[in-house]
Amino acid sequence: MTHFSKEVIRWGIVGAGRIAKTFANDIAYAPHASLYAVASRRYHSAQSFAKSYSVTHIYGSYEAMFADPNVDAIYIATPHSCHKDNSIAALRAGKHVLCEKPATITPAELQEVLAVAQKEGRYFMEGLWTYFMPVIQTAQSWIKAGRIGHLCHVKADFGFPLPYSPDLREYDNRLAGGCLLEMGIYPVAMAWLFLGQDPTTQTVWHHKADNGVEDDVVILNTYGSSNATAQLTTSFRSKLNNYLTLIGDKGTLTIADYWAAREVRLYNGNECIDRFKEDRLQQGFNHQIEQVSCEILSGNLQPKVVSWDDSRAFQRQIAEIKRRF
Repeated sequence: MTHFSKEVIRWGIVGAGRIAKTFANDIAYAPHASLYAVASRRYHSAQSFAKSYSVTHIYGSYEAMFADPNVDAIYIATPHSCHKDNSIAALRAGKHVLCEKPATITPAELQEVLAVAQKEGRYFMEGLWTYFMPVIQTAQSWIKAGRIGHLCHVKADFGFPLPYSPDLREYDNRLAGGCLLEMGIYPVAMAWLFLGQDPTTQTVWHHKADNGVEDDVVILNTYGSSNATAQLTTSFRSKLNNYLTLIGDKGTLTIADYWAAREVRLYNGNECIDRFKEDRLQQGFNHQIEQVSCEILSGNLQPKVVSWDDSRAFQRQIAEIKRRF
């Protein structure tokens, strides 16, 4: 196991799109992390990105950044169809990796990545930033403390209208397009976080765009051992309510826009009896960046918050949902 004496992890970013910009903005709020480099296949994109975020090292290829010995860890912010190859290349170059969710597009791809991480003795984690949110972790602690009684129902949806175009990455068959991998991983991950098991029974309804890519999915799961259900929805066709609702036999928790959670409310019937709110200027990626940086610094190669078993569960369950299309 590798141990680091330095106090800051120097990060390199692969990709210069929207999610990379969020990472670059929020890393300033992570004391044990610094942004050292950015790489893009289009050098001018990397240049523009570096100028906006004061990044000192710019690369026009991923391989060149992977070869830089001053880069400790890589954040992969490319389309998810590229995640497997990008992750494996970075790991084999001796870098630790935080890969934006979904980590891969199939369970088999994930196993390939994890095998390389294990062989190379490097840290790998799927970047599901929501798991690190203080609001989400407060909801977990409240449920564990019995504040809503027995958890009976998990309801989670994530949907925004995205007009159909086969040229859009989100609709591109060649890039593993579709709302399930793009946004549906959030509802799936919430059900897993709070129920911790695969469903006993599952019903799936879906709608497909003109090119056959799913643009609307509704999932109903039952969990026999816990006598609970999960109702999960994701959509490119319409804006959904975009709430996480956790209903117990003694109370209810609600979290609006839960993927970037800022407040959880506890209800007894219709009365809000408690709430926890995180006031922050940044988007909230810093919680994840800081945790991962500290784990790498301490020599822990297995992530604690989004474990490899968690990532396996996401892939396993998404594959099962797709099988029902």
